[in-house]
Amino acid sequence: MSQPQEESFISHLVELRDRLIRSLIVVLLLFGVCFYFSGEIMKFLSQPLYQALPAGTRPIFTDQAGAFFTLTKVAFLTAVLMSLPWILYQAWAFVAPGLYEHEKRFALPLIFSSVFFLVVGIAFAYLFVLPAAYKFFIAFSAQTGAETLQDLQKYWDFTLAIFFGFGVTFEVPVVEMLLVKLGMVTPQQLRDARRYVVVGAFVVAAVLTPPDVLSQFMLAIPLCLLYELGIWLAGFVKARSKAPENAGEEPASP
Repeated sequence: MSQPQEESFISHLVELRDRLIRSLIVVLLLFGVCFYFSGEIMKFLSQPLYQALPAGTRPIFTDQAGAFFTLTKVAFLTAVLMSLPWILYQAWAFVAPGLYEHEKRFALPLIFSSVFFLVVGIAFAYLFVLPAAYKFFIAFSAQTGAETLQDLQKYWDFTLAIFFGFGVTFEVPVVEMLLVKLGMVTPQQLRDARRYVVVGAFVVAAVLTPPDVLSQFMLAIPLCLLYELGIWLAGFVKARSKAPENAGEEPASP
């Protein structure tokens, strides 16, 4: 490796380190704020459970340290979600100088749409899936005549799994756009795969959701609709794609 190349490599490492530090600082600052309000955040996130519990009952902690660790996880993950736009901006600022102009025009909408669909997936799970799931669970346990008690630590673990599953599955349109942009598939191939996607959507829903038909349909149907939206967006991306050799573009020098 020549001296200029070595200096360029080191400068890239230094820039990467600086951007990681900037991202970490924002996450830690937001973590401090979120930890201070972690009790209120947890109450907000627990509303689907409170609404489903029988009147006069409240969630509990079965472990004396459960509250601390649960609130710490809630605060940290909330801080990461809130700082995600800043983290993605730092990643964008690091890679942007080496991209073609047409790649920059595609990358920014891709980043924003990724965050948008992630938030929409989490919100959908919070507003519709969790209430339906806990009403199902509690109604089922009520048939036994036993009193229903819910550990908030287990509730958060379950909620986190649901948030993660819905947040990831709602990224389907983003994945479709990326695959079409990379030339791995065409919009027509995505249309031809509809029948398999419908079956796959119900399989994914059966794995990720509670074992009731309503919750499974609440994930499978949006997945099918998101797939159709992804086909439309992928066609839009394909129509606006432009090869770099035709555009006469060069990536920025490092």
